Amino acid sequence: MMSELVFLYGTLIPGQEPAEMTPVVRRLRRMGPARVKGRLYDFGEYPGAILDDSSDSSIAGQVFEVPDKDLLTSLDDYERFDPEDRAGSLFVRVRCPVTLADGRKLECWIYVYDGDPGRAPVVVGGDYARSRPPRSTPPSHR
Repeated sequence: MMSELVFLYGTLIPGQEPAEMTPVVRRLRRMGPARVKGRLYDFGEYPGAILDDSSDSSIAGQVFEVPDKDLLTSLDDYERFDPEDRAGSLFVRVRCPVTLADGRKLECWIYVYDGDPGRAPVVVGGDYARSRPPRSTPPSHR
């Protein structure tokens, strides 16, 4: 498989990920900060992106190279995305153009919220990582 690219913006950003996802996140290869057009909503435990090409708002995140298919499957499982049951998935994985901090544009996978955000507040500035303190992690025992 050729490496895939994924745009992550929420609880999978290094330092924000839950402990059970740390081994997966550590295997992703960081390419750098990026933005995508749309709005980011705060659902309490996690954020949800809704893409909108015509929006003046953008979502801040990071682009990562996914070196093998098993990692993409692990990300799908975490995001509760089932490619065989898109309608039953909380998030769906779609391709979209993202803009890196240096201005380059890339086509990446992104997990988007597949519902109505209702009364969920918009994350100001579209940057979930800045709106949350980093997850505290115990020191590594290597």
